[in-house]
Amino acid sequence: MTKYEKIANILRKRIADGIYPPDSLLPNQIELVEEFQVSRVTIKKSINILAMEGLVYSQRGAGTRVLKRGVWGSENYSATEYDGLSQQMKDRNLTSQIITFEVKFPDDLIREKLLLDKHKPVYKIIRLRLLDGAPYVLEHTYMPTELVPDLNPSILEKSIYEYLHQQLGITFAGAYRKLKADKADQLDKTYLNCEASDPILEVEQIVYLKDGQPIEYSRSRNRYDQRSYSVLDVIE
Repeated sequence: MTKYEKIANILRKRIADGIYPPDSLLPNQIELVEEFQVSRVTIKKSINILAMEGLVYSQRGAGTRVLKRGVWGSENYSATEYDGLSQQMKDRNLTSQIITFEVKFPDDLIREKLLLDKHKPVYKIIRLRLLDGAPYVLEHTYMPTELVPDLNPSILEKSIYEYLHQQLGITFAGAYRKLKADKADQLDKTYLNCEASDPILEVEQIVYLKDGQPIEYSRSRNRYDQRSYSVLDVIE
């Protein structure tokens, strides 16, 4: 990841966190140059990314203003973000319903995704995430028990990532994601109120630690009319 992409990620998060609220101005380029210790060209590239996403608008002599919503709308999210649904929806009423929570030995697929041997147990977690009381995402998650000790239903009802970051001190190095269309299965029909003919957007994800060890393999099942993802392609 380039320096300007990293800076764009930081600025984007500050916007999402309300540090730079809608209708406010970003710090000017000179201030950002001093903060990040980079060139003005790098800062300009970072701001251009946010502008192309519809998050900010720059006008010569008037600064860079934070807009009220991104160009693709409020239910669209970057395919490169993996901070977790709780972080993305922190200003919304997000709750979790635990469908399955058990410890088991991994099958061949989970062993391959998490780079485990057959004697290393994993958590199998299925959660329905409800947004403002309505079904939103159905998550199928697997995590090695030795990397995530003492996981319990109280944590699952809130935020697993918050537990990992704040209680266990775990930081992520990155994630691999694959997005695909799929047919609704029985769980989708039961918990997402899907019809048999409704398409599902599935996000398959592996999250890695800094030593290269996967800590999570998950499949998030999204109703076709509830959520979308975008990718910004910046040409050098």
